[in-house]
Amino acid sequence: MPTKPTSTTKTPKEATLSKDDVKSIDELREAYAEIKSELSKIIIGQEDAIERMFLCMLSQGHALLMGVPGLAKTLLVNSIAQITSLSFGRIQFTPDLMPSDVTGTEILQNKKDGEGREFAFIKGPIFANVILADEINRTPPKTQSALLEAMQEKRVTVAGTNHQLQEPFFVLATQNPIEQEGTYPLPEAQLDRFMFLIRMDYPTRNEEISIAQRTTTGSPPKLKKIITGKKLKEFQQLVERVPVPDHVHELAVDLVRRTRPNSDESPAWLKKWVQWGAGPRAVQYLVKGAKARAVLEGNYMTSMEDVEKVADPVLFHRILTNFHARSEGMTSTEVVARLIEDARKEQR
Repeated sequence: MPTKPTSTTKTPKEATLSKDDVKSIDELREAYAEIKSELSKIIIGQEDAIERMFLCMLSQGHALLMGVPGLAKTLLVNSIAQITSLSFGRIQFTPDLMPSDVTGTEILQNKKDGEGREFAFIKGPIFANVILADEINRTPPKTQSALLEAMQEKRVTVAGTNHQLQEPFFVLATQNPIEQEGTYPLPEAQLDRFMFLIRMDYPTRNEEISIAQRTTTGSPPKLKKIITGKKLKEFQQLVERVPVPDHVHELAVDLVRRTRPNSDESPAWLKKWVQWGAGPRAVQYLVKGAKARAVLEGNYMTSMEDVEKVADPVLFHRILTNFHARSEGMTSTEVVARLIEDARKEQR
């Protein structure tokens, strides 16, 4: 059932949805159901990854996708771009890739009137709505920074001139968790710019049988367009207006503060395993992701459950475990799960 304000729920006075917004939430939920149905024609399984990608898009964030080769990462991103009528750009990151190969460059060419020459800007592949940054950890930090700056500012600077990127703008970067030789791992400060870290797992046996049956007999089916880029932008603005009760804000803040081992608020067990915790940006992404999930669930207010559901993809790459934790098999996911469990106990 949709979550609606009650007398015991404290929300800011201005945080109320209009009738048009309520109607738009219902419209978005129907569109999302249609999008999932359309994607299932080509993508088998990976429901969690699909949902988290759309949560990122609705929250105007970016995602880092972790998975071994062959899990249809490129196909999934390309399919999402097709369904949402968005332009798609793929950048294959390699050790010799230069920043200008991402952002674009200026070339000297003849003027149209034939009198003299002038510099003209040639746009790079970053000028698209949906960007697949494939194997971002295989390129040097200088080129990584060019992409990350574009993600943050939604513009690029070439020869002192700013060029605005298209909106909506969504970057999905991938990393191969197996091969680490010859790579340039993203430092924590740059990882923090990604809203979600989405992990793609191997398909189940039944899903793999379906893949074998459906992908070896002729051409894949064509996908129909469900929503436009303009409509997606309206849905993003709708998510921003979703009310968030005070206690949900408090949960997001408390979860993040307790990930920091040097904080007095962190539990004793966490200090044993965690070397570094999440920063304030994690709070923003927890709230934004929770609002987006509430809308996808057809709710008119953000709940504590929404925060809990997005906690793992938001916090996983922001919690740095120490050697002691790794030797005992304690992962960031388990740390997040235990923090949520502790929070639930306190609410009882």
